[in-house]
Amino acid sequence: MFFSVVIPTYNRKPILEKCLRSLEQQVIPPNSPIEGYEVVVVDDGSTDETVGWLRANAAALPHVRLFLQDHQGPAAARNLGVEKATGDTIIFIDSDLVVTEVFLQAHAAALLEGTKRLGSDRLFTYGRVINTCNFDDPTAEPFKVTDFSAAYFATGNVAIARHWLEQAGLFDTRFQLYGWEDLELGVRLKNLGLTLVKCPAAVGYHWHPPFALSQIPNLIDKEIQRGRMGVLFYQKHPTWDVRLMIQMTWLHRVLWGVLSLGGRLNERTLAPLLQWLIDRGKPQLALEIARVFLNWYNVQGVYAAYDEFLASKA
Repeated sequence: MFFSVVIPTYNRKPILEKCLRSLEQQVIPPNSPIEGYEVVVVDDGSTDETVGWLRANAAALPHVRLFLQDHQGPAAARNLGVEKATGDTIIFIDSDLVVTEVFLQAHAAALLEGTKRLGSDRLFTYGRVINTCNFDDPTAEPFKVTDFSAAYFATGNVAIARHWLEQAGLFDTRFQLYGWEDLELGVRLKNLGLTLVKCPAAVGYHWHPPFALSQIPNLIDKEIQRGRMGVLFYQKHPTWDVRLMIQMTWLHRVLWGVLSLGGRLNERTLAPLLQWLIDRGKPQLALEIARVFLNWYNVQGVYAAYDEFLASKA
């Protein structure tokens, strides 16, 4: 098999450097089914020094092929990456993921084992994603309970035969805001009968900066965007499962309404507590507490977008 690792990126230069260098350090044993690999980077209109750095360091990144597009979001960027890819097997990762040296080989072994067990290639492998805020040594982070994901198809770390993506129709580029474009494609892949094969040996370390109060406006905006894109997801697949995923149920409305005291526990009222925790070296705990009002904003965004949708149909 020939791997095409497709990576959309937007203003992520510092961690993208680590991501691409880790992909250049892959160890492929002599008996490996991997015939070769490329790394297809699609810059989604970055305004930092990403493109300049990539061009200046092309000789040190021999597997990287760079393509540019205006800022259209990750769905369009991944589609362009698949279109330009030369491999028969696509691996999607995000540009803030740092992988181990056996990453590609682990996906290859799991794909072969799954194909043999199922009697077909109607499958994809899902690697492990470990969240870390350790920029200097991201791969030092251990797996935590909070790293568990029950998602069926999340593009942070998946490998799949290219023809299944093309048969499913690739990503819906109407998902231009934050969230859901990968899980929506996952619904279509599930309808084609593809099986998820977990591949914990293909580890990717997802870096994000330690939580700080200055991040809250952006996090709130992302939750509102995710709510709006969730309604688009539901418009395409109006099922109870999707309603649960996007938190568009009375249960979620009551849950986050109660926990946030109807929105009274918010970024303003909780700021002193959050800062106190951050000052004591507990930014992750502060973030988990902040998720109370972040989920409240998400649910509010879902229902606001759904009301707009219903009004447009009236």
